[in-house]
Amino acid sequence: MARTKEFDPDAALQSALELFWQRGYEATSMADLVERLSIGKASLYATFGSKHELYLRALDRYGQAQDPRLTRELSPPGPVLPAVRALVRRFAAEAAAEATREQGCLVTNTAVELAPHDREAARRVEHSWDTLETLLHSALVRARAQGELARDRDPLALARLLLVLLQGLRVVGKASTDPARVRDAAEQALALLDT
Repeated sequence: MARTKEFDPDAALQSALELFWQRGYEATSMADLVERLSIGKASLYATFGSKHELYLRALDRYGQAQDPRLTRELSPPGPVLPAVRALVRRFAAEAAAEATREQGCLVTNTAVELAPHDREAARRVEHSWDTLETLLHSALVRARAQGELARDRDPLALARLLLVLLQGLRVVGKASTDPARVRDAAEQALALLDT
């Protein structure tokens, strides 16, 4: 007769996500996970597989929570550029804020820590970036069609510029204690959207 799980796998995954997000992949040991999740090592392995598999599942969960928010932010009815500007300013504010600066973004953290040598992590980072780029591109195409963006502006190239800017803001924000650095960069990039 199969044993019933004595813990909630969904809650355990959320706890793992929070721990990985706080400490990073390498700095989180299996002992840390066992302690935080309050489950035995055997149960952890039986439910989630390896630490790496658990990390990838946590990263997937993070993306599933972030993607709908980005879609809502970039798909408002009416004028589009105010939503794009608000998104860039939100990223800059989060990157500069002491409360969120150190933790950063799990996708960006993964890009820096694991993606250069971990194919599965890199694939998930690329998927996240593709999603954000597509949302930005779609928003900028709408903005151009509505006359908010000059006809000679390339929505795809601008979307890629903003993607790189947003990820860069998060990286610089983690290491810099000067909030003006990220705010100024964001505002200069946003000036490119002016008609």
